[in-house]
Amino acid sequence: MSRDTAPKRSPRPGRLRLLALLAPLLLAACAAPSGPAGFAPVAEQVQARTGLRPVWPRTPADEAAAEARSAELLAQPLGLDQALALSLLKHRGLQARFEELGLAQAELLQATRLPNPSLSIGRFRQGEETEIELRLGFDLLRLALAPWLRPLAEAEFAARQQTLAAELLAHLAGVRQAWIEAVAAQERLHYRRQIREAAEAGAELARRMAEVGNFNALRRAREQAFYAEATLRLAQAEQAAQARREALIRAIGLWGSDTAFRLPERLPPLPAQPAERPDIEQQAMASRLDLQAARQAVSQAAARLGLTRPTRWVNVLEVGFERELPDEGPNRRGTELRFELPLFDSGQARLAQAEARHRIALQQAAQLAIEARSEVREAYGAYRHAHDIAVLHQAELLPLAQRIVDEQLLRYNGMLVGVFELLADARAQVAAVEAAMEARRAYWQAEAALAQALIGRPAVLPVLTESPSAVPAAAAGGH
Repeated sequence: MSRDTAPKRSPRPGRLRLLALLAPLLLAACAAPSGPAGFAPVAEQVQARTGLRPVWPRTPADEAAAEARSAELLAQPLGLDQALALSLLKHRGLQARFEELGLAQAELLQATRLPNPSLSIGRFRQGEETEIELRLGFDLLRLALAPWLRPLAEAEFAARQQTLAAELLAHLAGVRQAWIEAVAAQERLHYRRQIREAAEAGAELARRMAEVGNFNALRRAREQAFYAEATLRLAQAEQAAQARREALIRAIGLWGSDTAFRLPERLPPLPAQPAERPDIEQQAMASRLDLQAARQAVSQAAARLGLTRPTRWVNVLEVGFERELPDEGPNRRGTELRFELPLFDSGQARLAQAEARHRIALQQAAQLAIEARSEVREAYGAYRHAHDIAVLHQAELLPLAQRIVDEQLLRYNGMLVGVFELLADARAQVAAVEAAMEARRAYWQAEAALAQALIGRPAVLPVLTESPSAVPAAAAGGH
């Protein structure tokens, strides 16, 4: 078998120039980001909009710190800020999305590497002669396009980061809504327990008075019906409170003993004045992540179109270096350049695809901007109306209901009305209280939807429907 015994020679000037050309590309490939660095921009975007920084535990020490922080949050009543922070620590679905970002970062690293050269070795015999053929080849096209392909790959990774940040913000919006529903349901449950206890006392009093002949059957039946209805509504409130609590548990990602958290007794009080935002559309245009992602998609499509135009003629461009080592005679060496002749595929189809993708990205971005403006206007309108309605309940209807009860109490003390007339007005006050609680819940949901509409597409925009009358029945004509 023949061996390549050619003596070592000093590099020629042409080889030096080739190495000088390849060196920046090799260094660029080696400088691709690695590790969790790609997560930092995502965390910064979320922190800038919410004040909360997502955590991606990568080591046992990170996991221990996250567990310690979780235990600290769970040791106190779970306010909204604590619930949001806890979901960033405990939700396994989010952690899986973080790992997917790490996978995308590894793919970016792979995509920005220079292609490996190919090396082929062949041994041929012709009669008594033996030839050893060595061939070293490079994908010259990919090598030449590397300075343009790398920014495109990095832009695609940046789009993934943008998408993940938007998903995180949407997740936090879901936790916020779940927390509002859970606290409101718990508040409603506590109130209905009080109503049921009052109804039970009224029914017992009616039974005793009926037994001594001081109460007719009709009035006793009314008291019993109210007690039965209060029991029914309490059961409904218990089921709703459990369902809302479980929804919050799923949103945060809790299990086991962590689910035994305590919630605040009621929702926060209403702000005195709603926030004035005359330039809310401009704010949405500047801050919504889905719009930023759409703009990035347009830029990427334009960059790919710009790259496709000058390169549509070339599909394959390879350069190879060959050396043959025969048994006898001098060695033979040479260079091979391979490319396709654009006879049947001149690249028009690829160019048309690139142009179509660019136009699609433009149209989608324009439509998204139109929808974003409408969504944020709708969300702000719902927010303002929800605040006005909640304030009306709190400042007008509830005091009126209380005043009616107080006036009836004065008449009871003056022996002008009986105890059941007094109870009837107290029951009528129940509707006013529950309507005020519902209005406060609707306000906080509208506030959460507005916050989400300013950073991304809201899952559901609140629609204020006509609520049951909060005017006490006694004021409308009696029991």
